[in-house]
Amino acid sequence: MSSLAVQHRNGHTSLPVVLNNNNFAKAEPGTPTLLSPDDVRTLFHEFGHALHGLLSDVGYKRLSGTHVLRDFVELPSQLFEHWGQEREVLRRHARHWQTGEAIPEALLDKLEAARRFGQGYDTVRYTASAIVDLSAHAHAGPIADLDAFEQQLMTRRGLPADTGMAHRLPQFQHLFAGDGYAAGYYVYLWAEVLEADAWQAFVEAGDPFDAAVAARLKAEVYSRGDSVDPGAAFRALRGRDPVLAPMLRDRGLID
Repeated sequence: MSSLAVQHRNGHTSLPVVLNNNNFAKAEPGTPTLLSPDDVRTLFHEFGHALHGLLSDVGYKRLSGTHVLRDFVELPSQLFEHWGQEREVLRRHARHWQTGEAIPEALLDKLEAARRFGQGYDTVRYTASAIVDLSAHAHAGPIADLDAFEQQLMTRRGLPADTGMAHRLPQFQHLFAGDGYAAGYYVYLWAEVLEADAWQAFVEAGDPFDAAVAARLKAEVYSRGDSVDPGAAFRALRGRDPVLAPMLRDRGLID
């Protein structure tokens, strides 16, 4: 998601101009380019970022759209992925390119099961890397031996030997390629806590397209930018602070 113009009303009215550029693999000549499940997830994710910019309604440019804390950058985008996985959406749009037949229910069942496969393993590996990130930035001085630092930290935290970390410090670009995720790699999972709980509002309403919930989501999250405290924005949407259970349930880690 790229913003060519950012919404604001400071001095004049500036309307947002936002674009998505998705680099999907091109098909062989004579056949259409089809999207994999991961492609669809990326498409909806990046369009969620686009909506965050397009629906912004604030006074100042520096508070507009995606100019928010990193976890709130990812909340609207990760939340929008849910609609790309909704059966109603897939039945309508995921059709055989030759016959027009809708995607079979059995295949939808497999896609849903595949999203939860190995989530315990993936969650532990991600969390281990997030802990290393925070510990490295909290370290009082230079880390002389990276391997020893990782091993001692993970031993104290009880990381299973067969799991390992998603990233090792020498190649952990999120930490050192810029300051955007330094001591902040954890935000992907925290954003997932937020978006899973936000999606629960639609689940509780009994309709993924519930108009009242959608209007509240637009008013309290997508349009707010950084004009209100993120915690206050979430509480305005859900009526309380976020809870962990929806994220754990989405990952298949609890019933």
